[in-house]
Amino acid sequence: MASEDVKRREGVNKAPSNAVIGICKSLIAGGVAGGVSRTAVAPLERLKILLQVQNPHSIKYNGTVQGLKYIWRTEGFRGLFKGNGANCARIVPNSAVKFFSYEQASKGILYLYRQQTGNDEAQLTPLLRLGAGACAGIIAMSATYPMDMVRGRLTVQTDKSPYQYRGMVHALSTVLRQEGPRALYRGWLPSVIGVVPYVGLNFAVYESLKDWLVKSKPFGIIDNNNSELTVTTRLACGAIAGTMGQTVAYPLDVVRRRMQMVGWKDASSVITGDGRGKAPIEYSGMVDAFRKTVRHEGLGALYKGLVPNSVKVVPSIAIAFVTYEKVKDILGVEFRISD
Repeated sequence: MASEDVKRREGVNKAPSNAVIGICKSLIAGGVAGGVSRTAVAPLERLKILLQVQNPHSIKYNGTVQGLKYIWRTEGFRGLFKGNGANCARIVPNSAVKFFSYEQASKGILYLYRQQTGNDEAQLTPLLRLGAGACAGIIAMSATYPMDMVRGRLTVQTDKSPYQYRGMVHALSTVLRQEGPRALYRGWLPSVIGVVPYVGLNFAVYESLKDWLVKSKPFGIIDNNNSELTVTTRLACGAIAGTMGQTVAYPLDVVRRRMQMVGWKDASSVITGDGRGKAPIEYSGMVDAFRKTVRHEGLGALYKGLVPNSVKVVPSIAIAFVTYEKVKDILGVEFRISD
């Protein structure tokens, strides 16, 4: 009896520690996935933001190829990756929280769904996965939004800007001092609205596509060694998921970026490059930003930067999903997103 009690206590003590280790491994996998995927497409990410906030009265970036060439010519190789350090500082915790939140939200929603249906073998439907993905996206985005806000400004500024943010910490402290705490969450509402279809569709489409492929088993899709989807197939699923999500949510991303520039006294010279163009329009809120953008620049302005973003989002999302699962395999985490 005594030995059984000791074993029982040891089991109870090990359970929490194993759970903590599992959580840490999951967060690490998500962080690595985010950092690797964003660094791989950093030049396209920077060009997308520059196109989104570019002053229409002083055009410098006119397309994907021309824009990348212009950055290379005027700022060199380092210019292509400007803001990537701040982006990784944001995306690593964001991605870690997002993937972990999705797993936890999926478990919780699946438990409630099985309780409601009375079927212990029930699986998540695409709609429930959409809800889990949306929850994960909102939690992760809200937790790291101030870093995203200053990252946008760090990405936009050039070597010729009259005032330089020296890094993420300096940018955060400067915005706090000059514009107040609320400025760090400027553009948060369109981000919340946009993250539902974007992140939600990413997870829902990715998971549903994989389930369908595993069940239908078309030729060449399944790895015969372990009866799982091949890496190439998972990359393709991630690419399709990313393309669908970003196309639906893109106008909200444009509005968010423009709202983040409001209140920045040097925004005009930063965006136009010479300070001679008309100053960027001020926005009082999300609806006002939509209205003024369409009125002054047309509906097409809501999709500025869509081409480099489309080129970027396909490999970015695909790399993130595959890296996440591979890192969890390496770390020995039993529960993976594909499970």
